[in-house]
Amino acid sequence: MIEAYEEAKRNYFLGGHRLSAVEGGRFCEAAYRILENMTGGRHTPIGSMLDSEKVTKGLESLRAADFPKAVRIYLPRALRVVYDIRNSRDVAHLADGIDPNLQDATLVTAVLDWVMAEFVRLSRRVDADTAQRLVTDLVTRRYPVVQMFGERPKVLRADLRASDTVLVLLYHQGGTPTTLAELTGWVADSMRSNLRRTVRTLDDKALVHLEGNEVLITRAGEHLVESRKLLDFDGC
Repeated sequence: MIEAYEEAKRNYFLGGHRLSAVEGGRFCEAAYRILENMTGGRHTPIGSMLDSEKVTKGLESLRAADFPKAVRIYLPRALRVVYDIRNSRDVAHLADGIDPNLQDATLVTAVLDWVMAEFVRLSRRVDADTAQRLVTDLVTRRYPVVQMFGERPKVLRADLRASDTVLVLLYHQGGTPTTLAELTGWVADSMRSNLRRTVRTLDDKALVHLEGNEVLITRAGEHLVESRKLLDFDGC
């Protein structure tokens, strides 16, 4: 399931929307089997045809006193949406009219994020604080142009100027505030001396929001990153 999840996300961010939805289908086949095993102690053998409708109905019939609603209702229904997209939409067939692959892949990756986070939440094999950090990490946006080295993100495009590098890093961070000190440690040495001025300029242009020593990317900044394809990286 984790392998399919990583491939689905990677393909999505690289523009392989059809492949992203295909990996979503593989993800669902694994997730359904996990639910089968969680609730019945056994699962449809790998390599055998999975009857998703039968599994879904079986989960819905479980007693509320024995299993949470997420296991009985929410997870199987969410998985069914992704599974049906893989089987019935342009992912598997020739398109007629408007190409649905981008919108489908966007939905698929969002559902996969939620399902992964829900499995972590339900596992109860870690304490609440650790589970919350894992969930937050799962739903944080990851892009091939940014590689993590421990806790430090590094932008892999040396052709980007300082302002674009900052925007990519903040886009990667999503809604997590980033301090100027953190940014200083993440950018190249040549960008550090004027980093505060770079951030202030971006703030003046409403591309980021600077408050004290913390900075967040704005919707305008996100749009610029996406429209200028700053996340593209041919080295992946």
